[in-house]
Amino acid sequence: MSAGAFRQAAGIAALALAGASALRSPASSPQPSPAAATIDYPLEGSIFPADFAAPTILWHDGGAAADHWRAEWVFAGGAPTLRTPVDAGAPPQGEIDRRCVAVTNELYKPTPYQASALAFRPSHDTWTAVARAAGGGSVDLTLVGWRDEEPEHPVASIRRRFAISADPVGAPIFYRDVPLMPSAGKDGVIKPIDQSAQPLIQWRLKDLARDDSRIVMHDIPTCANCHSFPADGKTLAMDVDGPDGDKGAYAIAPIGAKIVIDDDQIMTWNAFTGKPKGRMTLGFLSRISPDGRRVVSTVNERLYVRNFPDFRILQAFYPTRGILAWYDVASKTIRALPGADDTRYVHCNAVWTPDGKELVFMRAPAVDPYDPKKPVALAPGDPNETQIRFDLYRMPFGDGRGVTAEPIPGASANGMSNSFPKVSPNGRWLVWTQAKNGMLLRPDGRLWIMALPDGAPRLMTCNTSLMNSWHSFSPNGRWLVFSSKVNTPYTQLFLTHIDDDGNDSPAILIERTQAQNRAANIPEFVNTPYDGFGEISVPAVAHREHFYRANDLAQEGKQDAAIDELNKALSGDAKDWRTYDWKYHDKISRLLMEQGRTDEAIPHIRKSLELNPQNSAMHANFGYILFERGDLAEARKELDTALRLQPHDARSWSNRGSIRLSQSDAAGANADFKRATDLAPDDARAWSGKGMASWALQDLAGARAALNRAIELDPRDVTSWFFRAKVRRAAGDLSGALDDLDHAKAVAPPGSPQAREVQAMRLEMEDALGAAALDD
Repeated sequence: MSAGAFRQAAGIAALALAGASALRSPASSPQPSPAAATIDYPLEGSIFPADFAAPTILWHDGGAAADHWRAEWVFAGGAPTLRTPVDAGAPPQGEIDRRCVAVTNELYKPTPYQASALAFRPSHDTWTAVARAAGGGSVDLTLVGWRDEEPEHPVASIRRRFAISADPVGAPIFYRDVPLMPSAGKDGVIKPIDQSAQPLIQWRLKDLARDDSRIVMHDIPTCANCHSFPADGKTLAMDVDGPDGDKGAYAIAPIGAKIVIDDDQIMTWNAFTGKPKGRMTLGFLSRISPDGRRVVSTVNERLYVRNFPDFRILQAFYPTRGILAWYDVASKTIRALPGADDTRYVHCNAVWTPDGKELVFMRAPAVDPYDPKKPVALAPGDPNETQIRFDLYRMPFGDGRGVTAEPIPGASANGMSNSFPKVSPNGRWLVWTQAKNGMLLRPDGRLWIMALPDGAPRLMTCNTSLMNSWHSFSPNGRWLVFSSKVNTPYTQLFLTHIDDDGNDSPAILIERTQAQNRAANIPEFVNTPYDGFGEISVPAVAHREHFYRANDLAQEGKQDAAIDELNKALSGDAKDWRTYDWKYHDKISRLLMEQGRTDEAIPHIRKSLELNPQNSAMHANFGYILFERGDLAEARKELDTALRLQPHDARSWSNRGSIRLSQSDAAGANADFKRATDLAPDDARAWSGKGMASWALQDLAGARAALNRAIELDPRDVTSWFFRAKVRRAAGDLSGALDDLDHAKAVAPPGSPQAREVQAMRLEMEDALGAAALDD
């Protein structure tokens, strides 16, 4: 999608950026002409719940230049017309969170049409009176404008019909409030948010009848993610340790005045015994059952993830492999789910029917997440994304026994990708997102609805023109909350009403949810009183603070202090869910090796590999240590493993080349050094090794070329000078060989074995030259 699509999106006619409720008219295309007076928001036919804070009305006067306005509220139910004064003004500007301003994002700039809107918000008393008089019916709002000189002759009169439903929302919304701050590391890899900014992520609770929202979780040293609640709203189930932590860690904690997530409330999907040896699993898009007794998730997953530098839609991610597994809360066991465990397919995003007897989930033929022959995708929706189209399937849970899954007609085999299913609390309606490819954060994502089991699918009225997803039903099934970027790149929350026949209304904006430069997403209704949901603390992940502090200290060169912090992170009883403790051992071993404390590093390397045998860097480091100690056979095994896991690591190719050279395998060493120099053409050590391997193969030209390059890159490497002297002597260039030995002597540490070997060779050559002179 072009950048302009983010600014010229048609659809919802309001832009509320929270805080003080910054509101603007839409960047619609086509937009009304300046001469046309119109109410931009709410849209015609919108439906508000009675328990909803007063919305901000937006309109354009069509050039009438009225000095004064009044609102006339006419009720279809016959209640007396209500006339109220209107304090018209510019759309109010919302709060800006300065902590979230970065070089990789920008504050949204309204279009001229948005900026020229007029706005007013009814008082609490007025809106309460309107809702009461509407009696669950429609309201005709007319805005009347006049000039001072002709108060009896209106210059503008514009009308909009909406309704106030008798159906309450009846529950607060729990959602994530997140900065959009992509960052690039030294290696150029884009992250959706930098580690240092993770504490800025907040989780809020919003009662739609209130003007404010409440932060319930913030400043945690990790990135909590997807969450769900059972039908009674008494339990919070949530990912709690990603992206740098365990990733498979999952919390199940009781909701109350204080919600504490400690070690006892956490399990890990990495305890799944059916995962491949040496692999870790996330537990992707987990969902707790309506009775709170079970959790279903995708395990053994492989994900396509592409992060983009453009903050407006900064990520594409979806699974391309994975099976369903379920966790029994009472027995604390994880089992694969028959019927959704066929590795020929990817199974994902399972949700429960309200009786807990069936699951609806996404399925598609499994593919590898990345095609090495394909260019990387540069934007969401790029054809170079890994292509996958999901179908929705339905299957009885059968107490974990499962059966054959069946595709849902209308939500499968339709040429589109069908994802993120949600079943209404009465089990009648299925709502899902449809897009051309993948799932979540799709610019072209649209919401669809159908009656189960096989009703006709319908495109929902509430859809905006840019990204519709992350939807959730209210406990009474009458309302659906969802996320969209139609008004601003900073995602907002919207609400639609669903009647007995599955008809939905134009979306209304949920105002005052976040600062204008933050995004609101992953909304979920929770069936609990607003005041009964307290602040969330997560002492279970406090160890991450020590890890981050250690990283900072290490960057400052304070290795001992960094090691102390890492040991604090590892202190206390070992927890089976903390499988990412390997990172702490990994970091300690590296710091110890930097200080030459190899003996102390080895136990941490071993422990890191025990916890994560896939850690190629630790295999490489262990191989290096074993090589230095002369254990060539074991060193070779470690480096073989490192290269199998990470075949693009030049250092490991170079180290294995050194081992093969020491084992008199010059041809193998030469091949390894060739791979190293291909991967790292500026690595002087790899070129030096290639020169030595070529020398051993009696390839004087190859040796000379490689050593020339090594010396060019690092003129202080005594080994390269020494071996080039050997090459030049063998080629008959004795003068050149002596020059190289002089250079080697100049850079060799005085009294070192290298210095003595250089001197011995020079004496040998001088003796040879002297003997030759005598012969002459």
